[in-house]
Amino acid sequence: MTGFVHYFATQDEFRITAGSDNLTEYRFNTGVAKHLFCKSCGVKAFYVPRSHPDGWSVNVNCIDKTAVDDITYGDFDGANWEDNIQGLRGTKD
Repeated sequence: MTGFVHYFATQDEFRITAGSDNLTEYRFNTGVAKHLFCKSCGVKAFYVPRSHPDGWSVNVNCIDKTAVDDITYGDFDGANWEDNIQGLRGTKD
């Protein structure tokens, strides 16, 4: 378990504004997801997920809490990923 809490954002909603030179990319298994890790500490704060290849998944744990008004959490059955991901496609929660 990584502790990654997902928030899905579109390409228009998310921009890397600084520090991109300190990121390293890794692609697992299918190569669709684009995982970006900090070269200094190893955290994965955001990535382009296989489930949403036209957007980003941002780790809520890496967001400055003073910049967010409200966060609503939902459950996801990761043990049955393929069966459950269809419920998230096209959504941002």
